[in-house]
Amino acid sequence: MTARGPAWEGGPGDPGDPQAARLGYDPQTAPLPYGTTSGDPYGDYAAPYEDYDGGDSGYGGKDYPDEYEPGGRAAPRRRGWRLLRRLLVAFMVLVAACVATFGVLLVITPSVNNAPALARAIDQGHHVAYPGPPVPALFAESLVATEDHRFYSEPGVDVFAIARVITATITRRGDQGGATLYQQLAKMLYTPGGGGLSVEAEQVILGIKLDLTFSKPQILRMYSDVAYFGHGYYGLSAASCGYFGTAPAGLTLPEAATLAGLVQGPSADDPILHYTVGRAREAHVLGRLVSTGKITQAQAAAAYAQQLHLVGGSGTGCPGPG
Repeated sequence: MTARGPAWEGGPGDPGDPQAARLGYDPQTAPLPYGTTSGDPYGDYAAPYEDYDGGDSGYGGKDYPDEYEPGGRAAPRRRGWRLLRRLLVAFMVLVAACVATFGVLLVITPSVNNAPALARAIDQGHHVAYPGPPVPALFAESLVATEDHRFYSEPGVDVFAIARVITATITRRGDQGGATLYQQLAKMLYTPGGGGLSVEAEQVILGIKLDLTFSKPQILRMYSDVAYFGHGYYGLSAASCGYFGTAPAGLTLPEAATLAGLVQGPSADDPILHYTVGRAREAHVLGRLVSTGKITQAQAAAAYAQQLHLVGGSGTGCPGPG
């Protein structure tokens, strides 16, 4: 027979009545349930929620915990923090991946110490003397303003232009440009005719290496020596002589602007074959010079008002080797 303590003994009329046992419960004399050691064994249990309309629910008088709404949904503030954490983690993973990719490309891409030798080989292949004459200031300013206006401050790559290109790719707005003069030179020297994302990434790394290896004037001179200016002219000296019958040092502002505008579309903007298109390109370069603060609007208007004295591509008026 199972022994019963005083708390389990009911009234005289019905000693086994459970309700009577509960009414006669005495925490001081009742045996403790398994797992408890002292005090009221039932005091460890929270009182059941009475209601969700202001009653005592065990959370300081609130109807439900802060992080949850009725229906089990997380509160907006908690959801916002979770989303922010996830975005931060994704960003950190992306940065780590970019850094790792950059490191790998930096190792596997070739050295650029041979860039002058490659430029010489290109010019020799087109029967052009290398190196050409120093790049005149008018042409240098026109080229930088049109192709890479951050040339003198960037580390071989324009992060703003890259961000613009990525945005244009995502939104499908077409190619927004963004290749620096360093990257364009890398393309001419190391990846001619190449295309695709991997080739463009290689050009970025090579552009950074070019910036670390050569000075700005050296980059401009190599670029000017190997660039194609249309009408069969490779290099600034040949183009200046062929289009205008003068050495680069004798170029006027409209002539320098015209030549700087040719590097993007040398055949389409050829002023001998497409005079109107070539002049429109000249106007664009003059506008860029105004935007970058190199000349005033009045100077641009005066330059465009001058006629281009083209020599018809004969180059007979070019004195000496240029």
